[in-house]
Amino acid sequence: MLYNNNKKILKFAKSFVLHMVIYCMAFITIAPFLWMVLTSFKDISEIIAVPPTWIPESFKPSNYKDAFAAAPFGRYYVNSVFVAVVVTGGQLITCSMAAFAFARIRFRGREILFYMFLGTMMIPFQVTMIPSFMILYWLGWIDTYQALIVPGLASAFGTFLMRQFFLTIPKDLEDAAYIDGCSRFGVLWRIFIPLAKPALAVLAIFTFMAVFNDFLWALIVIHSEELRTVQLGLAVFQDRHMTEWDKLMAGSVMATLPILIVFFLAQNYFIKGITLSGMKE
Repeated sequence: MLYNNNKKILKFAKSFVLHMVIYCMAFITIAPFLWMVLTSFKDISEIIAVPPTWIPESFKPSNYKDAFAAAPFGRYYVNSVFVAVVVTGGQLITCSMAAFAFARIRFRGREILFYMFLGTMMIPFQVTMIPSFMILYWLGWIDTYQALIVPGLASAFGTFLMRQFFLTIPKDLEDAAYIDGCSRFGVLWRIFIPLAKPALAVLAIFTFMAVFNDFLWALIVIHSEELRTVQLGLAVFQDRHMTEWDKLMAGSVMATLPILIVFFLAQNYFIKGITLSGMKE
């Protein structure tokens, strides 16, 4: 009896310590974001006060109104959301079709081509940045939506993710569809795409977050204020209002909110997709 009690106490102690470590790590992770949100509601005098305080003495929602008045964040939002949605939709189409070809269609050199395609993931963006810019310059696409959208319409990572998921789909379903008279595109559209919704959701989340948060590429190819994205507009806003921390924090919160909304709305698909899309060869 004493042994069992000691065992229960030890198990409880281990569980307590583990949970405390997890809570501490979670707080360390979320603390900067929480500080940003609370600071966005503070007056500038309270922000620079020493010692600093977490909770605002008086909430000041007008910081968000002032931030919108100081810069056209509405236009930046429209640009970012438009580009992110179009690129995400493009990748869902191109990556699904390429993944189906690599997973189910047999052709000469398929494996070599796939691994060459996959090898492009190892090339840093800084290596291809200048050649990509030159191609867009020759096409006359600098400072246009095409410069933000076209280079991101295909993805080696997205193709790899979808291919790994397609490999888990039983071959019998595909054979039955062919027997019923389905074409290859029909098999992809009627069999693979409905079953791959979790993986498509994961790819959509990753792509939307990456495109919406992209700063470097937009900085290179966009010059006019009308085409600036949220991240680029926020950087310019910071240069112009570098000491106005209340407005800067409000702008940062506005730039972060769409990503959080997209993640929380699709988190069930995200978790399910990560679980199901095993790396199967």
